[in-house]
Amino acid sequence: MDLTQVFKNNEKWIADKLALDSHYFDNLAKGQQPEVLYIGCSDSRVTAEEIMGAEAGEVFVHRNIANMVISIDLNVMSVINYAINHLEVKTVVVCGHYYCGGVKAAMIQEDLGFLNPWLRNIRDVYRLHKNVLNAIEDEDEKYNKLVELNVQEQCVNLIKTAAVQKAYRDRGLRVHGWVFDMKTGKLIDLEIDFPKILANIMDIYSLM
Repeated sequence: MDLTQVFKNNEKWIADKLALDSHYFDNLAKGQQPEVLYIGCSDSRVTAEEIMGAEAGEVFVHRNIANMVISIDLNVMSVINYAINHLEVKTVVVCGHYYCGGVKAAMIQEDLGFLNPWLRNIRDVYRLHKNVLNAIEDEDEKYNKLVELNVQEQCVNLIKTAAVQKAYRDRGLRVHGWVFDMKTGKLIDLEIDFPKILANIMDIYSLM
């Protein structure tokens, strides 16, 4: 990427926006009221706003390797609490994607140094669903299934947090799990049963 071109692109973007709405940037500077918190992967091929068709200000975004929600990761936990408690988003989405490098790395029995602690959280997802995954003979199919199960477990991790539990109780916050299919460009709703999961784990994880 030619970085000098970035600034030319920026000037064109500004001109395009102002041509449609002369007050676009004045309105943008007034503040944000996104209704959705999107937790996705850092993969350069998966840009949240673009695949959702969203405009600036509509989605609050956090991205990390393999779209993880880890309770001791202060970054993601700060984002979650700010989005829910201060921005009062109505929906939280965890979005994974097929052919995720982080998930693939977790399937390899190899010392990856500094990445090991992070990837262990994905390996824990594999351990939880080992019987299902080991029954799949095709490696690509197994890989894609782990991507889906990882999204599911990160949704469960969201539901374990006090911020999500309180917002669900007080104003009906929802949690959704999606997967982006790069080969088709489609977003797939995994239809995570948020109320059912919440009911099943509340005897252990209730913080209310």
